[in-house]
Amino acid sequence: MTVKEKIIQAVEKLPADATIEEAMERLLFLAKVERGLNQAEAGETISHMEVKERMSKWLK
Repeated sequence: MTVKEKIIQAVEKLPADATIEEAMERLLFLAKVERGLNQAEAGETISHMEVKERMSKWLK
């Protein structure tokens, strides 16, 4: 499926009264999910332990 087809499909799934902002948010969300999946497939991930270490700095 092409990017254009994915965009059309996402927009078609929105409710009839969706705003432009809601459509943009949905497309941004889908783009970020796709980017994350591509990174995972490429092995560009970090371990659970590293996530815990990074988060511990924020959660203090």
